[in-house]
Amino acid sequence: MTTTTDLAPVGGPLAWRGDELATSTEWVYVLSDAERTELEEVGRRFLNDDPDLRTVTAADYPLDVCVPAVERWGADMDTGRGFVLIRGLRTHEYSDALSGSIFFVIGLHLGVPMRQNELGDLIDHIIATSNKTMDDPTALPSRIRDKLVFHSDSSDVVSLMCLRPSKSGGASSLVSGATIYNEILRRRPDLAPRLFDEFHWDWKKQDPDAPAMTYTSPMVSYVDGVFSFYAGSSMIFSAQAYPGVPALTQDQIDVINLVDEITYEPGVALDMDFQPGDMQWLLNYAALHSRTEFVDYPEIQRRRHLLRLWLKRDVGRPLAPGFGKNAVVKDRTSTREPDTADDRGNFHVAQAVIPRLEWGN
Repeated sequence: MTTTTDLAPVGGPLAWRGDELATSTEWVYVLSDAERTELEEVGRRFLNDDPDLRTVTAADYPLDVCVPAVERWGADMDTGRGFVLIRGLRTHEYSDALSGSIFFVIGLHLGVPMRQNELGDLIDHIIATSNKTMDDPTALPSRIRDKLVFHSDSSDVVSLMCLRPSKSGGASSLVSGATIYNEILRRRPDLAPRLFDEFHWDWKKQDPDAPAMTYTSPMVSYVDGVFSFYAGSSMIFSAQAYPGVPALTQDQIDVINLVDEITYEPGVALDMDFQPGDMQWLLNYAALHSRTEFVDYPEIQRRRHLLRLWLKRDVGRPLAPGFGKNAVVKDRTSTREPDTADDRGNFHVAQAVIPRLEWGN
């Protein structure tokens, strides 16, 4: 592998601006009737069969009609803009378990599901279980209503499925990592090399059961001509509180702050309002994601509720050693040690689509 040292701008579809994409629908894929029918039929079979989420494979639930679409979605992530929004499921007619089954089946065809916490859960939930705000150090970002800082997740692909939207707000926001990088090169080329430095990231705050306080990764990987970006200022800054973590230099602090500054400038981000059934599939190395603050309905059954999948997508993408959090997240067949009967994740879809409401309180 050859790591790029020439700090040249990144071109191609990966370097997009939100104000440009917002005027088009090229990033929205609307399912055909035939594609939707196949997904519903396969989803119902998946739900009735009730397979173990840790071991089920795409070959167990083949798709025929949707093959060209799946290939296009993968290409959108791997060599295109880095994401796609899929629309057209009739989730208002489905149970949450059927919606989750369809979502998981598509995930199997786009990668291999990953554990999302130390319990081993393969489907996680974005739902407000708390009135805390991000000012509270005990707040879980997935369980509050505040806006979030733009960040990367812990996988090759992160996907969200909207079961129910909020009463107002809660737009999903994406920013191109290549655009951020290009802007830093233009404004502060002296700071750009610091993006390749090894940073400590707060693992404990992301998962209270994490086996270590931090993990390390650079913010940019540029290997064999393939650009990848990984960021999240809050996790870098909070890691500074742990003993043994090297203090950030002033240049490192400045480049982290500049990343955040660029993400919130007008026209850089693309905001999308989820409709029930929408599925957003995002390559973590292509874009950062966030959400805006939202207002919920008072009834728990009407609250904003998204399902989340993390996927490994093994398509040979070259990455710098130790890049991202992918290297420290266990695969879906792993269990915690010691392995006890009451210390396990939800490994069947009907149970997995029910959020742990005590989390984040």
